[in-house]
Amino acid sequence: MFTRRAILPLLIAAPLAGCVARGIAPSAQTTVIMLRHADRIGDALNDRGRARAQNLPAALADYQIDAIYSPDIARNLETAEPLSAATSLPVTIIPKEYAGSRMTRDHPNGTVVWVGNKGNLRTIWAELTAPGEAPQEYGEIGVIKLNGPDPRTVTRLTVTP
Repeated sequence: MFTRRAILPLLIAAPLAGCVARGIAPSAQTTVIMLRHADRIGDALNDRGRARAQNLPAALADYQIDAIYSPDIARNLETAEPLSAATSLPVTIIPKEYAGSRMTRDHPNGTVVWVGNKGNLRTIWAELTAPGEAPQEYGEIGVIKLNGPDPRTVTRLTVTP
C-alpha cells in the first residue's frame, strides 16, 4: 500500500521528467538560424516574398546547414523551398511547441534553420534563452550559437528580395 509520503515524490517527478526531456541540453553547441517566412499577401507569398525566398540560399551560404525545420504552414514551406533545393535537404515539419529543444536534441553540434512566424519565433527564441529580440520583420535572420553552458551569441543577417 502506498502512503502519501511515497506517492508525493512520484507526482512531482512525473511532470518534471517531461520538462527535462523537452529541455535544451547544457552541452548543446547547436547553431540555430531563425527567420520569419518571406513577404506575403494572405496565406501565400507575394512576388517580393518569392524573390526573398530565392535569395535565402545566398544569404546563408557561409553556413553548413544540417537540417531545415518549419511548422506545417504553406508560406513557411514556400519560403524554405529554395533553401531545401540548394542544400538537398528536406524541410522537416515539426510542431512549434518545444521546437528549440527538438532541433538542438537532433543536432547537438550542428546547424539548423527554422522558418517560422512572429509568435513561434519569439517562443523558440525564449526557449533557447537567446539575448535580444527574435527576428520579426521580413528578411531578418537571427543566428543563435549555443555555446554549451556559456551565454548564447547572436548574429544578425538580412535576406533581400
